[in-house]
Amino acid sequence: MALVGCGSDLPTQIITNEALSQRVNTNDEWIRNRTGITTRRIAGPGETITTLGLRAGQAALHHAGWSAKDLDLILLATSTPDDLFGSAPKIQGELGATQAVAFDITAACSGFLFALITAGQYFRSGSIRRALIIGADQLSRWVNWDDRRTCILFGDGAAAVAVEECPTEENGLLGFRMRSDGSRTDCLNLRQIPDIMPLINQSKYQMGGFNQISMNGQEVYKFAVREIPAVLQELLIATNINSCAIDWLLLHQANQRILNAVADRFDIPHEKVLTNLAHYGNTSAATIPLMLDEAVKDGRIQSGNLIASSGFGAGLSWGAALLRWKGPG
Repeated sequence: MALVGCGSDLPTQIITNEALSQRVNTNDEWIRNRTGITTRRIAGPGETITTLGLRAGQAALHHAGWSAKDLDLILLATSTPDDLFGSAPKIQGELGATQAVAFDITAACSGFLFALITAGQYFRSGSIRRALIIGADQLSRWVNWDDRRTCILFGDGAAAVAVEECPTEENGLLGFRMRSDGSRTDCLNLRQIPDIMPLINQSKYQMGGFNQISMNGQEVYKFAVREIPAVLQELLIATNINSCAIDWLLLHQANQRILNAVADRFDIPHEKVLTNLAHYGNTSAATIPLMLDEAVKDGRIQSGNLIASSGFGAGLSWGAALLRWKGPG
């Protein structure tokens, strides 16, 4: 498959570190030194996963020069859908992508990369010609805004990539690895809280509801700086590609220290590390396509560039992919 278009959409509300300090005991220097974040976007009234994902998808289609009716598949990577039954079909309907099947994929911060890899298997089978992969999350719904350890980290946003079939020699997914370790799920989760209610006589049922985000930041950091270099190294060996051939390192935007640590492990200059974490925070499944869209639109990523990408987060889940950007036309 070839990566030929991208687009993004962000909430209009910008929340600075200084503004957060009015809510919790923190300050700009403390946040920047520990995370690299200075501002984040938070969805306001009328802004949802559906509206953000729709506009990001429309932008990617426009960039690729496609009509929505050209699509065969829409994958929405999200952990915060507007509808627990799935938000992808709603986006499909709003786009007017009448020929496309649409469904959600939930893998938290690994979601976009997992969705892109999943789409690659549909292309490999020859069952589709064109697909739209959207990463979108609205974690502000589930953040405890009185917990300074977590509320400083997250933001909302959506971004999308348009991919199409291509000759084998032009394949934009050169290789991938995917991993999960459910034994470490306590490190980062957003769990259901069943409220036990009476039903009939002595019978009861569980009224659904969810807690707020719970995270052991120190453990997640140690996990990321250990596992991401390992899975990337495995992928580079499997594909017989040297790290010096990488044009850009595009990681999930969780913490600037993690990005720098992975780059140092492979002797990749920091100027080749794509980062917009300072402006948007951790937008979960949206971080990788959001950064991709920004770097394509400002001219840093050029046609033919080789990109090493990795997503990691709740599950715990992580993975890596080697991508080659083609662009429209």
